[in-house]
Amino acid sequence: MGVEAGIHATGVLARAVAEGRDSLLEPETFALVSALGFRVPRQLFVHGAAGVAHADLTVLGGDRVVVKVASPAILHKTDVGGVNVVPATPTAVVRAVRDMSERLAEYPLAGFTIQEFVPHPERVGAELLVALRHTEDFGPVVSLGAGGVHAELFGRHLRAGDGLAMFVRGEAPDAWERTLRAKPVLRLAVGGGRDRHPLIEPDVLLALVRLLLDFAESPDGAGVAELEINPLALTPSGPVALDALVTLRRAPRPTAAPRPLAKLRHLLRPERIALVGVSEGDNPGRVILRNLLRGGFAPDRVLLVKPGAAEIEGVRCWPTLEALPHAVDVCVLAVGAPQVPGLLRAIVTHRRAEGVIVIPGGLGETAGSEGLAEEVARTLAEARATSWGGPLVNGGNCLGIRSAPGGYDTTFIPDYKLPPPAAEAAPLAFIAQSGAFAVARWSKLAGLSPRYLISVGNQLDLTVGDYLTYLKDDPEVRVFACYVEGFRPGDGRRWLAAARAIVASGRTVLLYRGARTTAGVRAGASHTAAIAGDYAVTLELARTAGVLVADTLDEFDDWLRVFTLLDDRPARGRRLGAVSNAGFECVAIADAMAGLEPGRLGPDTTRRIVTALAAGGLEGVVSTQLPLDLTPTMDATGYETCVRAVLEDDGVDVGVVGCVPLTPALATLPAGAGHAEDAARADALAARLGRLRHTVRKPWVAVVDAGSGYDALVSLLEAARIPTFRSADRAVRALAAYCAPRPACTGEDTT
Repeated sequence: MGVEAGIHATGVLARAVAEGRDSLLEPETFALVSALGFRVPRQLFVHGAAGVAHADLTVLGGDRVVVKVASPAILHKTDVGGVNVVPATPTAVVRAVRDMSERLAEYPLAGFTIQEFVPHPERVGAELLVALRHTEDFGPVVSLGAGGVHAELFGRHLRAGDGLAMFVRGEAPDAWERTLRAKPVLRLAVGGGRDRHPLIEPDVLLALVRLLLDFAESPDGAGVAELEINPLALTPSGPVALDALVTLRRAPRPTAAPRPLAKLRHLLRPERIALVGVSEGDNPGRVILRNLLRGGFAPDRVLLVKPGAAEIEGVRCWPTLEALPHAVDVCVLAVGAPQVPGLLRAIVTHRRAEGVIVIPGGLGETAGSEGLAEEVARTLAEARATSWGGPLVNGGNCLGIRSAPGGYDTTFIPDYKLPPPAAEAAPLAFIAQSGAFAVARWSKLAGLSPRYLISVGNQLDLTVGDYLTYLKDDPEVRVFACYVEGFRPGDGRRWLAAARAIVASGRTVLLYRGARTTAGVRAGASHTAAIAGDYAVTLELARTAGVLVADTLDEFDDWLRVFTLLDDRPARGRRLGAVSNAGFECVAIADAMAGLEPGRLGPDTTRRIVTALAAGGLEGVVSTQLPLDLTPTMDATGYETCVRAVLEDDGVDVGVVGCVPLTPALATLPAGAGHAEDAARADALAARLGRLRHTVRKPWVAVVDAGSGYDALVSLLEAARIPTFRSADRAVRALAAYCAPRPACTGEDTT
């Protein structure tokens, strides 16, 4: 047995792939890491205990060495006792090698590495984890976090999002440094602490990030699934990679031809629509037809494909797609999944449509339907290779599209289930993989009509990233709400670039990421064929880009309401003026004020409030401090006066107006038997707050903490476009999110 003092990096990856291996051995890994520019410990390699006699341990320096097992079947050596620090003597090293050989005999052992022991500070932040990983969603991602013995500790105890910083192409350098300093462990490394010097300069650490991303995009790097250095020791003479592993990946999936996104204008603002699958009864196709006509789409702009019928509901029918007198902007396929490939083939062959909406499921998301999805993909690939470029396909397994600018609605929800909104379209684009998710949210928006509501379904062709990329250039959209269960390969990166551009323009992107757990992934795959990516990666990258990522459905709904309804009134600051008629609610507001701070009322405001309190018989009973507790005895006139005074004060930036409505001092019930109240009266609280909504330009929200008997009051407030919540803590948290500063992303790839 001899000593191998080093292995050249050239050809290491190719050789491992040729041998059918899934990972590199440690000597190969260190050769690769060293070739990339990382400092590594000096090391020797022996095949067994006999080889130690030929090893010159003095070249490693120091009085200790690190002995490690090398095996293609052992990626994490520490977990199996495959790492040992021993005195730098042949006897100690032989003993360590023999011990590992016996204990790990079940594994195929390639040999042992004898490595220089590298002293470094024994403090938190002195050992980092640096990892490069190819993700299907976002491409290469580099992660930085606590390494060595602290990695698991911080992973268990830090809040979600505080443990790892993640980096991808497309972010500006200043954004990278902000990300670095936002993480507690990395802040200790680059920012030092009390009486501590930084262990590494931020630009040095970020240069390593850039180095790994450069490698990932090189021909060699394309074959690496993951390269993890753990720990990277921050020594006084610079960072040293003490341990590393490399796993390999097979050839990446071939990328689909670029989609002609300019054709999205046909899907979002169609002039003519064809509809296949309308029955004599109430099937989805018939509901879609009624929704089109009810929405004002003229019958002569709708073409039905229905063999054997002359017309349905006044719309002419044609026997086949080929028989249509001219091409259309959109063709809706509301048919069974087995019919879709043939119909799409006809559309492509005869160039019948620029956009196709595929309603049915069973196109890849269920067992046995993969062949149908593959046939659709082949047809689209052939069309994309032509000068025409083929149609864009939305779906399958989708609820369709509702476009206010296009004046059409292909969602198959009857209007008696979801009445069409009478209000003008809100500056909101809702892009969701699940149509049910989208319409469920819409039904809660109380009169808010999204400018666009798009259900992308399985993303057979068009993706969430496609729509965000296209719609980011629509100046009429201010809030982009996305529900994603999984991005198509590479689409997360495109979505992220579009999100950065939107945030940089001063607008808002909201995200709810479904399929977070194994069970969630299975549930998502059952209805959208989502390719569920790494949830933690999505969250970290999205938040770094300035996207607001909701942890719960309630939080997503709250943000949707606040950011859409308050978009026309930006917050000047974070000083909160809160008013309620219940002491517990004032306490709840004060307790939930994370991210906000109490406002300060000026003397003129205080005098206005004292006068109102005196008129209501509350002088000396109520303190004028914030949150202002008006007690259940304050009437509507005094209530309005005090709320207006607080909201108009220069020491208040945003407001919360709470109303626990069970007090008899306020008319909060709809007119009915047994009482004289009428919440809809012009002098009742709802109308008074509605007038305040139009005269006070600061952002504020309302709270009605009571049961279903007071739903009518909530409806009146929401009809006045006042964001209204059923508990004070949710209201304050939503308002805090609205006021929170977010990263100013340039969307430029300057890294």
